[in-house]
Amino acid sequence: MSKLLINIKELLQIRKSTEQKVSGAAMKELPTIKNAFLRIEDDLIVSFGHMDELLNNQADQIIDCSGQIVLPSWCDSHTHIVYAGNREQEFVDRINGLSYEEIANRGGGILNSAKRLQETDEDTLFNESKTRLEEVIQQGTGAVEIKSGYGLTTEAELKMLRVIKRLKETYSLPIKATFLGAHAVPKEFKNNKQGYLDLIIHEMLPKVAEHKLADFIDIFCETGYFSVEDTEALLEKAATYGFIPKIHVNQFTAIGGVQAGVNQQALSVDHLEIVTDKDIEVLKDTITMPVALPSCSFFISIPYTPARKIIDAGLPLALATDFNPGTTPSGNMNFVVATACIKMKMTPEEAINAATLNGAYAMNLSNDYGSITEGKKANLIITKPIPSYHYLPYAFGSNCIDKVMIHGEFIS
Repeated sequence: MSKLLINIKELLQIRKSTEQKVSGAAMKELPTIKNAFLRIEDDLIVSFGHMDELLNNQADQIIDCSGQIVLPSWCDSHTHIVYAGNREQEFVDRINGLSYEEIANRGGGILNSAKRLQETDEDTLFNESKTRLEEVIQQGTGAVEIKSGYGLTTEAELKMLRVIKRLKETYSLPIKATFLGAHAVPKEFKNNKQGYLDLIIHEMLPKVAEHKLADFIDIFCETGYFSVEDTEALLEKAATYGFIPKIHVNQFTAIGGVQAGVNQQALSVDHLEIVTDKDIEVLKDTITMPVALPSCSFFISIPYTPARKIIDAGLPLALATDFNPGTTPSGNMNFVVATACIKMKMTPEEAINAATLNGAYAMNLSNDYGSITEGKKANLIITKPIPSYHYLPYAFGSNCIDKVMIHGEFIS
């Protein structure tokens, strides 16, 4: 089926197929066409340009986008959408003065979520998770990564990954699965972290690989969780099964996790609320994408990723939600883009680049998603009539989205 979008006020993020990501000063550039058309055949973008260049105005469906802006759908490369219940009491505990670390030491945090998930049956977990996924699709997300990590037992981790697989099979948007068994050390291994790491390496990993349940491997490389040595041991073993690394690093402290990620050719290093000059140098001229999660900083009142330092050093940067029950109970990428502009001093152009093309790169999806490019999938956001794309982060509390398209079809 063919669709033709006409009279588009401004068509954003038009790119050549060779552009996989944007870095440094190039992030300030957002190629656009004003008064544009966009032609779609089935699920693919086949042509676009200025309305004066439109020679054939025939299509099965014609959509007049007068006053509206069209851009690629958001690519959210870091989420924990599959979880059970919520942690609203911890939200109140933080208001009353407890830190994230203090809550974790009292049995809250990740261990709280793990207990709930272990007690939740797979169908219930799937139904709760699909509700969240449907919500973020409505908010413009057209590609998403989902992690395990709230199981912390072999069966519970596999249960999470099976739910992610069911989501992949149920919804048309691309979903990437990440095995994050090394998210925290469970209570039964409190004084035996190595024992838990051995369980991950020798029992969980082989089963995840056998059932083809994950694309990526992740670990929380952080003080009080897993060390650089733990990280290297896990990632080296995971590489033998073909898993690509994506690592949680530098959320609270800088202990060398960025260097470990680069050494292991990680696709991304995520969080980076704390970034040293050495980390910046280590990331230069690598394949590793830095990923910032500003909603997490907003929600638990920790520093924001120093975007200006990263971008001004010539590096790329992606934005993601970190959607999870404890530190970011929201998968709204529109809020992420706005917060990046307001709190991290990113320009709207940088933020949109980070949330589309660079986000796709951080999931190995930039060949097919993240930009308006001939031959890429037609995953799009059509805004309501707005003054300009700068209005998207400016009106941070407003829903500026009129329609969302996934693989050439409008979602209801």
